[in-house]
Amino acid sequence: MTKSRKVEFEGATGATLAARLELPSNEPVAWAVFAHCFTCSKDVFAAARISRALAEFDIAVLRFDFTGLGGSEGDFANTNFSSNVADLLRAVDHLRREHQAPQLLIGHSLGGAAVLAAAPDVPEAVAVATIGAPSDPAHVSHLFECAIDQIERDGEAPVVLAGRTFRIQKQFLEDIEEQRLRERVRGLGKALMVFHSPVDEIVDIDHARRIYAAAEHPKSFVTLADADHLLTRPEDSRYVASVLAAWAARYIETVDDSREDALEPGVVRVGETGAGKFQVRIENGRHVLVGDEPLKVGGDDTGPSPYEYLLASLGSCTVMTLRMYATHKGLPVSRIACELRHGRMHAKDCEECETKTGRIDRIERRLVIEGELDEAQRARMLEIADRCPVHRTLEGEIVVATQLAP
Repeated sequence: MTKSRKVEFEGATGATLAARLELPSNEPVAWAVFAHCFTCSKDVFAAARISRALAEFDIAVLRFDFTGLGGSEGDFANTNFSSNVADLLRAVDHLRREHQAPQLLIGHSLGGAAVLAAAPDVPEAVAVATIGAPSDPAHVSHLFECAIDQIERDGEAPVVLAGRTFRIQKQFLEDIEEQRLRERVRGLGKALMVFHSPVDEIVDIDHARRIYAAAEHPKSFVTLADADHLLTRPEDSRYVASVLAAWAARYIETVDDSREDALEPGVVRVGETGAGKFQVRIENGRHVLVGDEPLKVGGDDTGPSPYEYLLASLGSCTVMTLRMYATHKGLPVSRIACELRHGRMHAKDCEECETKTGRIDRIERRLVIEGELDEAQRARMLEIADRCPVHRTLEGEIVVATQLAP
């Protein structure tokens, strides 16, 4: 089971900031900081659920309340985007001092903009992830545009956001207008993952396009299908966490050969994550994958199902085998792909099967081979596909020896 610990540290203005550290049951393989959305708190659904789910993947996460929000001290009216970035850097300092500097920075909505702005000043961070983030901090002003005239005239005005009243000062507007976030993104120097929903009604997905366009590689983009801005559905948060953990493993050195539970080469470990009913973490060396079941059978669809991984194994082996053969023979093959489908059929309907009773598994494999090949060469490629090692394993006699660990 993961552990959750209350934490406090001093913010940029001297106020005491409330935080929570989500710790995995094992020794953390990485550390992260999570910045919440505008006027939210560390306990908003997205922050809490994603942080806890990442802890299940052995990533320790510090989530905190910005000055004047949640359990943190200070006056929100005196804060702005720059002070949020400064608070974020104080959170980084806290981890650096008490545990280990974060390798991963995560931000939701305006918190995503904050991690983009802060990231160049965190040399230990190698990866940054944003969720529904604006490409320009000034975007948040549309949430209280009806009060902007009063703010400009009187220096401040009360605004109602998500059912709560906040005082917004003129200095806040001036600060967000001065930000040049995309310049920071261009100089990020770290791997970037952008999560965004195409139906986000708070921050249009065009903001994600601008962030992605400004960043240099390595960068990735994940569409959150029909998720809302706050990721209020648990399955959306679990999906973000599982994808984020698998992606981050590519950039974060999560494998320590000195660990007692380090895997030998060629060994695969699969274990429950605790996120959802069926989700599993799949480890192989420095590679981390996620498995799950589809929604229709009670899963959360955060990763391929066991049979889909089986198809992926056969498909990968098929394509690699065909590429090796084409290269060896000097065939003009520009691209190889295959599509696979698993199902079951009555044995009596299978003419080529020895079994004639009950039901049998059937895998349909459709090859796509692009290139100037004659019919004989294409027929030979079809024969070679059936010789890939995984294909032979599936058709051969298989012994699975199972025992209980001590």
